[in-house]
Amino acid sequence: METGVACFARATILPSVASQHTTSSFASPRTISPSFTTRSLKSSSLFGEALRVMPRSSLKVSKSQNSSVVTKCEIGESLEDFLSKATPRQGFDQIADLAVDMLADKLLFDALTHSHFCKYACSEEVPELQDMGGPVEGGFSVAFDPLDGSSIVDTNFTVGTIFGVWPGDKLTGVTGGDQVAAAMGIYGPRTTYVIAIKGFPGTHEFLLLDEGKWQHVKETTEISEGKMFSPGNLRATFDNPDYDKLINYYVKEKYTLRYTGGMVPDVNQIIVKEKGVFTNVISPTTKAKLRLLFEVAPLGLLIENAGGYSSDGTQSVLDKVIVNLDDRTQVAYGSLNEIIRFEETLYGSSRLKSGVPVGASA
Repeated sequence: METGVACFARATILPSVASQHTTSSFASPRTISPSFTTRSLKSSSLFGEALRVMPRSSLKVSKSQNSSVVTKCEIGESLEDFLSKATPRQGFDQIADLAVDMLADKLLFDALTHSHFCKYACSEEVPELQDMGGPVEGGFSVAFDPLDGSSIVDTNFTVGTIFGVWPGDKLTGVTGGDQVAAAMGIYGPRTTYVIAIKGFPGTHEFLLLDEGKWQHVKETTEISEGKMFSPGNLRATFDNPDYDKLINYYVKEKYTLRYTGGMVPDVNQIIVKEKGVFTNVISPTTKAKLRLLFEVAPLGLLIENAGGYSSDGTQSVLDKVIVNLDDRTQVAYGSLNEIIRFEETLYGSSRLKSGVPVGASA
């Protein structure tokens, strides 16, 4: 089957948007205060390389054994138009177009209930399945982290929302590769929304405009090599000599340190900058913290759809079976050579390469 999407790129000058950030913990997803909302603030400044004025159109081809997908993506189109072209699934736009401007558990559960296509939802704050009333056949189940980076809210760092979408009514006994989509909202100087849809090329960034519309501003299809690193859980270097060796390699090779303490901005910069590596490694005294269902698997789909790679040390995080809702794991995201280096340094070999070790593992 061949699918063609004809589009025309146009130059855009985009305003910046800041969002009010609020955190809360809720016992029930069904009751919601009408006064609990988010607001957008206008600004005349432009932030970030992703906002450069750049008329372009790009042709991307993705081929599998029995099909090819040819799509010409438009920079400047709305999120609604993008979703209608990227996937034929009925009701999918109702699931995917709701998380980025909602900052708390309660709002997300409420929105998923009103989507009418979500069967079950589960959050990192309340890791129990909640029945959202949607259908099993043709419906979806959603796992989300409502406010990733809540520990850095008080310092006004960038935080975000992560969510993964699985078909049907199962969130255990599945893998990250079974997701039909994943997305994250980033609440910084600009409010952006990054989405990947299984079977559709690329990972796509949308900007929240003043009028409340989402505009397509960037498409990422390749994560190239580049000396930028975000090292999470550095305390593990104390009793994990292999992780210590990897970090020392980055320093010795004069990598640029870009680490915020928030997983969303640190992984998002790999997609936006199209280079770099993020690591969060365990040790005998520092156990895995990151949750496979709510964080690691959705971000894995975003990175891999963007042309990057993910690893838990021995395999792609998209291949890991989610046995329990609260399963946790170590992880690395980045370019091909960075993931090879990560796997070889920590475990002596890489599934992505055979032969002579590279970098820090040499």
